[in-house]
Amino acid sequence: MEILIVEKPSSKKIKYQFFEKTLLTMFSILPTLYVRRLAAITPKKHFVSVVNERYEQVNTSKHYDLVNIHFTTASAFVAYELADKFRKKNITVVLSGLHASALPDEAKKHADSVLIGRGELNWLTLLKDVEKNELKSQYQPEDYERSSVKIPPTNVTLPGFTMTGAIEATRGCPYKCTFCPEANTPNGSKFYARAVDEVIDEIKAIPQKTIMFYDASLTINPSYSKKLFTEMKGLHKKFFCNGNVDVLANDEELVHLSKEAGCIAWLVGFESISQQTIENVGKTTNNVDAYKRAVKNLHKHKMIVIGDFMFGFDTDTKDVFDETLKAVKELKIDVADFTVLTPFPGTPIFNKFEKEGRILTKDWSKYSMHNVVFEPKNMSSEELIEGVKKMYTKFYSSQHTVKRVVHSLCFGAYPFFLVLSRNAIANIGSRKFSR
Repeated sequence: MEILIVEKPSSKKIKYQFFEKTLLTMFSILPTLYVRRLAAITPKKHFVSVVNERYEQVNTSKHYDLVNIHFTTASAFVAYELADKFRKKNITVVLSGLHASALPDEAKKHADSVLIGRGELNWLTLLKDVEKNELKSQYQPEDYERSSVKIPPTNVTLPGFTMTGAIEATRGCPYKCTFCPEANTPNGSKFYARAVDEVIDEIKAIPQKTIMFYDASLTINPSYSKKLFTEMKGLHKKFFCNGNVDVLANDEELVHLSKEAGCIAWLVGFESISQQTIENVGKTTNNVDAYKRAVKNLHKHKMIVIGDFMFGFDTDTKDVFDETLKAVKELKIDVADFTVLTPFPGTPIFNKFEKEGRILTKDWSKYSMHNVVFEPKNMSSEELIEGVKKMYTKFYSSQHTVKRVVHSLCFGAYPFFLVLSRNAIANIGSRKFSR
């Protein structure tokens, strides 16, 4: 069969200056590795094309036997429009992704079938059914532990000019924070770990010097990660990855091994500086008192910290922005991302807000973490947006940016270059927000 897989169809486009666009293209990573894995696991008798609309347009005039569109909530309407175009040509369309998994009945209106949850095994089952002309309307995720098929290699050929490769060593997050769409999707909380030797072989084959681990966190199973980092010594790769506060603050052996393996940065979901907020959303890996210890531990080993913070929780009041800005500066976080809490369909927080009548819109294009789509409890929508904008403006002011960049020099060339590039394009973040 001739198969087309479309990754995250384009929605609203942001206009970038030439310098910004160049930096974003060079340092960007794919929105997901899922479609690349679908291509990797597809039997070789089929011909598969993968299109990422960030780089290339979908050719709707070409005939395909099967089209799979993998999309997020924010790109749902664009995905449905694209799916409808193919179906009008009598081409079989399959929809997949977090949004399709959360709202399969909605997705089914625009598709012949829906792949539910994370995992590629149901894709193999679907392909067999298509060949037998027995396609089902939905395919639930299948368990790798019960299958002889292994999690496939990433099989990534990055479009455009990029300096960062991509890989996934483990999959799934068992913590299921109430706001997280990935852990709350079917099979999303199931933790899998690939064989370390397979991951090492794949890393060796990646042409880029720098790679990004797409794992939800490389601190979920410290023993596994320590073995992986030990085997990575001598590969001469630089990488950055996600991690949780509890392990990064307390397991210095893991932190040290990650540095020896080539780690230059850890992305940490701090989410909030309020312990009450952390407990309300089920972020069991976070203890606010351990934030400083985690950052100091990473800095001690000459790695930078990229911190994620979210605003709009029911425990947030209008002073949360000034308090967070003060805390972020005291923690000496090198790069920070600030977003608006977004109740994605399929998450407990969406169900809570919908039950309380606080969902303001189901215009999915606004579910980008840069708009207010629900009624905040202790501030207005305008105050929430302006507060997040203020976080960007003040944290990335010229004075503080220069201090962070200069400070990163003591960590080495790669961390310095990463801090410099991320701070250089940070002003893009404030332009994404709207009411």
